[in-house]
Amino acid sequence: MTGAEAKLIGHEDAWASWRAAMQGQRMHHAWLLAGRRGLGKAGFALSAAAELVAQAGVPQPDPLSHPDIILLERPPATSDDEKKREDGKDFSRKRNISVDQIRGMQRRLTTRPTLGLRRAIIIDAADDLEKSAVNALLKSLEEPPAGSFFLLVAHRPGGLLPTVRSRCRQLRFHGLTDGQLANLLARREPDIKPELRQAAVEAAQGSPGMALAFIDDELAPIARELRDIMRHGDADFTRRAALAAAIGTRPDRERLLASVRLARDICAENARSAPPRNQARLIDTHARLVRLGAEIPYANFDPALTVVEIGGLLAEAAPPKG
Repeated sequence: MTGAEAKLIGHEDAWASWRAAMQGQRMHHAWLLAGRRGLGKAGFALSAAAELVAQAGVPQPDPLSHPDIILLERPPATSDDEKKREDGKDFSRKRNISVDQIRGMQRRLTTRPTLGLRRAIIIDAADDLEKSAVNALLKSLEEPPAGSFFLLVAHRPGGLLPTVRSRCRQLRFHGLTDGQLANLLARREPDIKPELRQAAVEAAQGSPGMALAFIDDELAPIARELRDIMRHGDADFTRRAALAAAIGTRPDRERLLASVRLARDICAENARSAPPRNQARLIDTHARLVRLGAEIPYANFDPALTVVEIGGLLAEAAPPKG
């Protein structure tokens, strides 16, 4: 089983709703694919778009190169990153999907589809649209060209404008159970130790993509140190030092982002089971971790200080002694 296949597990309900709509008299023109990160929503969108635009008797290219599937996502941050993408290397992206990208898509919609009668537009993710891009997109959602269908991937649908949500039919993607995740990892990574598999299940909270990333990026030591800080605090900074060692001396932005996501999820996990007197503190810490995670990809930052801040936020949220 490949990583891509693993991320498509658990989509049975979404496929049933999508295919029932395709067989109906009138297919809704805009769909909101909603659920937490790592559930495979973008992969579903590409596969669903390929089914939507396929024309009987006409050979169909790969969805990523299909002329009737428009994929909008955050572009490379610089010309160097553009070259890295072309070379198949890791690259950094800009902060948002821009209004120029939306307008470019709208210009394409003035022409007819190339291979059939339908065209699909995937926005991955709608959370990344800049404000002016959202306003421009609304015009297309309000008056969609004939044969055009929108699939908006959303990790945090509640953050989208109500005017966007109201024009879309929602497909909700749910996480897997711990048992399903454990079985998936046993098939996908048969050689990993049981304790690492269990740590990945606990960290992923139902997300196959997050579970696989946890193993591939060797995040178990980071998760262990974060949980230790959350349980016991860190009055003398020794646990923050251990966290820094687990993250590494020169972590890149992606590793720091993964650490923030782990800290955020651990905080949310504790908030769900905490007594009411402690929940407000945990909710506030979760919000601060969300803001920190939003800043890391774009702001100038000191990795060492960022690690200290992550650990410090969890230390503040640890239950009081005594």
